[in-house]
Amino acid sequence: MNRLENKVAIITGGAKGIGYATAKKFLEEGAAVAVFDIDQEAIDSLVGEYPNSGSVCGYKVDITDLPQVEAATAEVVQKYGKLDVLVNNAGIISDALLHKMTPEQFNRVVVINLYGTFNCAKAAISYMMNQKSGVILNASSIGGIYSNVGQCNYAATKAGVIAMAKAWAKEYGKYNIRANAVAPGLIDTPIIKPIPAEILERLIKGVPMRRLGKPEEIANVYAFLASDEASFITGEVIEVSGGYTY
Repeated sequence: MNRLENKVAIITGGAKGIGYATAKKFLEEGAAVAVFDIDQEAIDSLVGEYPNSGSVCGYKVDITDLPQVEAATAEVVQKYGKLDVLVNNAGIISDALLHKMTPEQFNRVVVINLYGTFNCAKAAISYMMNQKSGVILNASSIGGIYSNVGQCNYAATKAGVIAMAKAWAKEYGKYNIRANAVAPGLIDTPIIKPIPAEILERLIKGVPMRRLGKPEEIANVYAFLASDEASFITGEVIEVSGGYTY
């Protein structure tokens, strides 16, 4: 039996990068998956990989819009009858040194990474409380633990989603709801493409394993934490960085 058999999951930002790898991993492990993303073409591409499958669906959702998130979440529950797992994967970066960072840059990262995570969890929690089970997984980053130059906005949000996971673990443990955060390091996704080659090479030298991580290696951790194998793990942050620290 697959480890996520009969589970229903929502994965935000699930049409690309780590979210895409996580959606595919969850499907391989037997889950029904609903992807929330703002890229309709990418959503259609993912769903199109599983023709005639009722186990995957996609919704164009702006996670900063709470009513939109609530409506899409309700549709998922209506379609599949429950909601077992929420992976709060969606997020952005907009880097700049403090004296160059605009309020708009700061606010946009906060609204998507922090408020978006709040909105999705808020929309999901009542269903999980009613069924007295559930898992919420927040995408943090080693930047949220160690911070980094030019990322005061991003680091603040990724520290914030760790704090939220720890709070939710305490608030909802009595409902058999677990909440954890995953903190990836340098992962080979489109988000690192703007990094100049010489800088990326220097960063990789700081990874004891001397390579970038793969999206699938993060997806594997999400799958474990979402499964019953992790039934007594809550309020934790799991670093997946090849040993890298800033």
